[in-house]
Amino acid sequence: MGYTKEDIIRMVEEEEIEFIRMQFVDIFGQMKNVAITASQVEKAVNNQIMFDGSSIEGFTRINESDQCLYPDLNSFTIFPWRPAQGKVARLICDVYNPDGTPFVGDPRGVLRRVLKRANDMGFDTFNIGPELEFFLFETDEQGHATTKTRDEAGYFDLGPLDHGESTRREVCMNLEQMGFEIEASHHECAVGQHEIDFKYVDAMDGADKIMTLKLAVKTLAQKNGLHATFMPKPIYGIAGSGMHLNMSLFKDGKNVFFDESGERQLSQTAYSFIAGLLEHVSGFTALTNPLVNSYKRLGAGYEAPRYKAWSASNRSTLIRIPAVRGQTTRVELRSPDPSCNPYLAVAACLAAGLDGIARGLTPPPEITDNVYEMDDEVRAARNIHALPETLEDALEAMEQDELIMDVLGEHVARHYIKGKMKEWREYQTRVSSWELDKYLVTY
Repeated sequence: MGYTKEDIIRMVEEEEIEFIRMQFVDIFGQMKNVAITASQVEKAVNNQIMFDGSSIEGFTRINESDQCLYPDLNSFTIFPWRPAQGKVARLICDVYNPDGTPFVGDPRGVLRRVLKRANDMGFDTFNIGPELEFFLFETDEQGHATTKTRDEAGYFDLGPLDHGESTRREVCMNLEQMGFEIEASHHECAVGQHEIDFKYVDAMDGADKIMTLKLAVKTLAQKNGLHATFMPKPIYGIAGSGMHLNMSLFKDGKNVFFDESGERQLSQTAYSFIAGLLEHVSGFTALTNPLVNSYKRLGAGYEAPRYKAWSASNRSTLIRIPAVRGQTTRVELRSPDPSCNPYLAVAACLAAGLDGIARGLTPPPEITDNVYEMDDEVRAARNIHALPETLEDALEAMEQDELIMDVLGEHVARHYIKGKMKEWREYQTRVSSWELDKYLVTY
């Protein structure tokens, strides 16, 4: 049961909501919004809110700038962290052109197109269960972010060691008020690092929820005098932050990855999905790991997956199959990090898996031993290859993967590669503190 336009108008009035944030996402995964007053709600639900697309990176040129926001009515929710007076609600929107056609640069549209591909192949639901890790740092006297933490806790530790625990708990309580089902919330292995996992939901709702979770974490951390970051590798020498992505595919209400009589109780469909992911992972790594900094997490050990291999239990591989079976059988991809645009990342993963199914691909043999403990010769002999080592390598691999370029479409692919190459070149020409420490005195 979804909301109707009349439901939204009534709730805005009954709840005495004063502002509505019309949210959408740019191609780099940054949340944008147009804030409207409650008096504009009727225009909003009738798709009549316009904005200037030329001011959003990767959207439109200045001579074709007007764009429309079409709200997803089921995304309506009130921000529980706002005061009871002056309530603020939000609607997540699709971006359309003034002529009523979907805008090709809208990341939600990219995911919607791949979900339609899955439907056309006979699958009715694609579920995702993301596990988001993040750091909570202290702020200085001016309120600026630092990388300091008073936290001495370790993996799964409880307070009083864990100073971020109360903020994490507040985030979970707020998210539950917004309709999330939080499955787990705990301290991660690094100092100041936390994880929140919500129950699997269908892919579009899941991508929306990732964006909402990030907003909630940052907002509530700031309210408590902390800074939350989803940067993949903020501190050298300790674990980075990942966003492991659990995926399952359904047909006629049944999980098609489960086969009671199959090897490891996995179906041929599951094996083909795994093979598709492995075939295209280099091509979509620029989407799942979109920052220069992402590759410092992938290349540094600490259980960060770097090698293209799969296993039923081995945490050093890229793809793991958690032990549960039946309706909750799932494939866990361990490479993504939480800085990604979830719509593009999920779209690419699904498209890769569907390609594996359509072509009947078979994955290579399972790797049960620790990939990190093998030397290069052993890995080469067992045909275990590494992911791209830098953002530049990942962008080159993406350009060479026809499937991923087709998933993005010409507009998104062109703007994404152009923006990310600019980021890479800026990084290459910037003088780092490491270089100063290493060379300034010696040379």
